[in-house]
Amino acid sequence: MSGPEPVPPSAGAGPAGLVEHFFRHETGRLHGALVRLLGVHNLALAEDIAQEALLRALRTWSMGGVPANPSAWITAVAMNLARDALRHQRMSAAKEPAVAAHLEPAFATPAVALDNAHRIRDDTLRLLFVCCHPSIAPDAQVILALKVLGGFSTAEIAQAFLSSEAAIEKQLTRTKQRIRDAGIGFDMPEGEDLAPRLDGVLAALYLLFNEGYKASSGDRLLREDLCQEAVRLMSLLVKHPVGRTPRSHALLALMLLTAARFPSRLDEHGVLLRLDDQDRSKWDQSLIERGLSHLAEAAQGNELSEYHLQAGIAAIHCTAPDYASTDWARILRHYDELNRIKPSPVVALNRAVAVAHLHGPQAGLQAVAAIPQRERLESHYLLYAVIGELHWQLRDHRAAAESFRRALGLARVGPEQLYLTRMLDQAEQIAS
Repeated sequence: MSGPEPVPPSAGAGPAGLVEHFFRHETGRLHGALVRLLGVHNLALAEDIAQEALLRALRTWSMGGVPANPSAWITAVAMNLARDALRHQRMSAAKEPAVAAHLEPAFATPAVALDNAHRIRDDTLRLLFVCCHPSIAPDAQVILALKVLGGFSTAEIAQAFLSSEAAIEKQLTRTKQRIRDAGIGFDMPEGEDLAPRLDGVLAALYLLFNEGYKASSGDRLLREDLCQEAVRLMSLLVKHPVGRTPRSHALLALMLLTAARFPSRLDEHGVLLRLDDQDRSKWDQSLIERGLSHLAEAAQGNELSEYHLQAGIAAIHCTAPDYASTDWARILRHYDELNRIKPSPVVALNRAVAVAHLHGPQAGLQAVAAIPQRERLESHYLLYAVIGELHWQLRDHRAAAESFRRALGLARVGPEQLYLTRMLDQAEQIAS
């Protein structure tokens, strides 16, 4: 997780696969450079330019082949488009040197490009703080950051917020208008202006990691590139004076402890593995040690955040020698406290799983039935997957099959669909 940047897929992946890859890796970087050049008041223009550059890549690469340096190609196209936009808007000619300065790195030698890449990554963190401007509502800060930095689709953001795409689009529109009206600049906030933005930055990085940990759609459950980027930015953040806080260390601990279990989440056929079926010898012990170290840093002082509690739960799982040794009573206490300070239907659903482990599947079903605002989970496959699992444990295979069927209809990720299909087949065979 702390190693080099993810290696791009080979050209054999095809132009479409490469463009999808660079959409994930390059969008935040391009937005950072474009917004710095054009200004935050031109955020929509920066987004349009980045998307147009990627669309041109798809068209051009499909006909003429993939260039030797796809990243440099996309950067050059985006900056040319930005130059045209600046001319069209009759901006000051003083901006032209800035455009040239951005274009030069695209054709630099590898050594220079590596140095510039480091600078660009700092731009990403800087833009993240800009997105979390205190004049923007907290949820809107995170939504804007995910859209601009992560290249997230509206559907992915809606899934993260248990909301509708229409509601997210409306909020994005209002946020961009607010940015224009407030005249928010791209200057990196300094000193006392940084601290009020930290919570939004942490929330955005948390959701960025979550999307990588469990993708909301597609063939892959894991998007390790997103997780790596979240860990990289968090690692930078905890070294900065404003980010060197207990909750920042707690969030980094959560990411590391969660990432340590990645190698065992899928079987050799790509099917999702439950925690009790995972081979713990495959867990990355170095990441666990780093995570526990940051969790110890997070324990300094009296602060207790949602990240502390979630990292604590992850640590309980990571330090249990086997599944049977898991301290579910302690996990339940963590969820009780988490539900108190940061209540949500998802937290309540996870709490119900812990209840079932301690008090049996029927108690778990009762806890699910009692979830406040449960209707917000109705479009989430996990609700019915949990219900199906609890009915399975009660040997009510007909009810289990019905729940697995509903879950399968909502699942959007390949490995989850494979797992639910397997469970549904087993339940239907026994029920019949």
